Amino acid sequence: MLTYLSIIITAIFVNNIVFAQFLGICSFIGVSKKLDSAFGMGMAVTFVMTIATLVTWLVQQYLLVPFGLGYLQTIAFILVIAILVQMLEIIMKKISPSLYAALGVFLPLITTNCAVLGVAIIVAQKEMPLLQGVVYAIATALGFTLALCLMAGIREQLELTDVPRPMRGVPIALVVAGLLAMAFMGFSGISV
Repeated sequence: MLTYLSIIITAIFVNNIVFAQFLGICSFIGVSKKLDSAFGMGMAVTFVMTIATLVTWLVQQYLLVPFGLGYLQTIAFILVIAILVQMLEIIMKKISPSLYAALGVFLPLITTNCAVLGVAIIVAQKEMPLLQGVVYAIATALGFTLALCLMAGIREQLELTDVPRPMRGVPIALVVAGLLAMAFMGFSGISV
């Protein structure tokens, strides 16, 4: 139990996928303008990252390793994630149109989100057991969601302030992201 608690705290706060590992920055900057869209993207990433980690773990353990195809890991994982996102999009469109309407905008963005691929590769490189890998994926996605929502809340507040013209938009967002990354460095001393 302590191992899983350690994985969760470390993935969300200490090694946050955005602020410590610098993965998923494109969607972090692009989708963090409004809190509701940031939360929706975070939930979509959580869903896809969990399933993608599960499937890529199975591909790694039962296809790539036994047949000595480890050198194809990155390509295989990219294909698995792209196919998975497309299948999820088709299934959700048929089964739950309301969920598809809520997440449909974010699903194509997730295909190109390097955080999803990064987590799958980290789980494979660390040779985590399946349950630990899935817990790590969920916690990492929740850390991603936290980062998105924090940034969106700050950016919504920045819209109400008098920011100098050259700093409006992406420049001030990058400054805020840097400050948030430094703030998250404060968690690096935590050990569970």
